[in-house]
This record gives sequence, structure tokens and C-alpha cells, in this order.
Amino acid sequence: MATQPALADDRSTTGPDAANWIDVAGLHKYYRPRKSEPTHALSDIDFQVRRGEFISVVGPSGCGKTTLLKILAGLIPKSEGEVSIAGHAVTKPLPEVGMVFQAATLLPWRTILENVMVPVEIQKLDRTTHRAKAMELIEMVGLLGFEDKYPYELSGGMQQRAGICRALVHDPAVLLMDEPFGALDAMTREYMNVELLRIWQEKAATIVLVTHSIPEAVFLSDRVIVMSPRPGRITEVIDIDLPRPRDLSVMNTDRAGVYVSRIRQHFNAASVID
Repeated sequence: MATQPALADDRSTTGPDAANWIDVAGLHKYYRPRKSEPTHALSDIDFQVRRGEFISVVGPSGCGKTTLLKILAGLIPKSEGEVSIAGHAVTKPLPEVGMVFQAATLLPWRTILENVMVPVEIQKLDRTTHRAKAMELIEMVGLLGFEDKYPYELSGGMQQRAGICRALVHDPAVLLMDEPFGALDAMTREYMNVELLRIWQEKAATIVLVTHSIPEAVFLSDRVIVMSPRPGRITEVIDIDLPRPRDLSVMNTDRAGVYVSRIRQHFNAASVID
């Protein structure tokens, strides 16, 4: 098993491989079903993510956003190109990577603490050390007192917070998030966005988030990667120059509105992806 690099202690971009902590070059993905024509899902994807950076990926449904994330996670193979994370080629799931899915996907027969500990068991890490870390994370996301509850006893937002704890418990170098708040109501989603920024700042993690919400991408990100319809290509990478730390009031500013409008122009209609 590869040795896990320590997370950065700050948002600096110094250190080995800091500028290309995630490195994607010439990535293509083809799906080749047996009884129909191949589908070209991703075409010539190139980008790098700095260590400690928060990146969002937006694009129309079917453009390959989730496919891209699954390739980064090592869950499906690439067809062409190169993908590396923290200096390791991605050919299978890496211990350096944590994943948060669209649904919390908690195991219903396990308590919240037991769910958070799943990566520890899979990777055969020290249980005592990581149990203490799991409890720290549970407290950090406001679930202290719920660690012995079962998933059905928690709201959707609370389950997603538990899912984030599970993804972070083994100190991954990168956190990948696939539309994690899409099923939540608007108020809970806004709360979770603020909570995610707080976790990102406290853990100094590198995050790649797939979202259909342009305002969410602008609010959270250092940069937004905009993708075209299938086959998914990168049409623009937009630097989000908004001050940090951020609260929801930043989305009422003209500056944030300019970024939202700029991204929307890629889709020709305000309702295409959000």
C-alpha cells in the first residue's frame, strides 16, 4: 500500500508536487457496450489542481462530470491519457483519496461511528488512533451525541455530514465530492455549503466538487472548471477572486453575480444545469 503523504498545514502552494497535486493530461473516456456504438464520454481533458485548492466542475447533464470524478477516484479506468494524485498514477482506488457520493450511502445496520470507521477497517489502519480521529470529526461537524445512532435516525443533511467524516477519517490528500447536496432542501444545502468551507479550512484538504449549481460552485471554489456537452471537454477554467473566509452574503455582491453570469453564458439558458 502506498504511503500517504501528510496534508498541507496551510493553503500555501509550496512543497513537492504542490502545483500539480492532481494532474490530468490528455484524458479520454470511451464506454464500449457490446451491442451498440461506443460513447465518447470525455475528450482531451487537461487540468492541474494545486495542493489545498477547492475546485468545482460544472456542466450540463451527461457531459461526463461524474465519469471524471470516478476516474480520479480509481473506480473506473481511463481510456487514454494520464491521471495522477499526490504523485501516484491512478489505476485503482488510492488511500490518498476520499469520496463523498450523491447519497450518503451509509450502512443502515451500523451506527454513525461504525460507518465513519469503514475506511479504517478496509485499509487495516490502527483502530484506536482512528477512532479518536473519527470522534474529533464527528464533533467538528456537529454530530457529537449522535455517534451511536443509526442512519435512519438522522436527517439527510446529518447523514451527509457523517459521509464527509467517513471520507476524511483516514486523512486523504484529496476529497472528491459528487453532487453531495443535490437531494437536500435549499436551506439545508446552504448550511452544508458553509459547513463544507469550514471543514475545508480546518482540514487543509484539496477538494474537487461536481455540482449542477452555478452559484454553489462560485461560492465554494478557488476555480471553476466549465465543461461542454458530451463528449465532455473543458471549455473554460475560471478563477474565482472573492475574499476568504466567505459567508453567504458574498453571493449578494455584484462581483459574485458577474462570475455566475459568465458561467451561465456557456449554457445559453439559465436553467440548463441548475
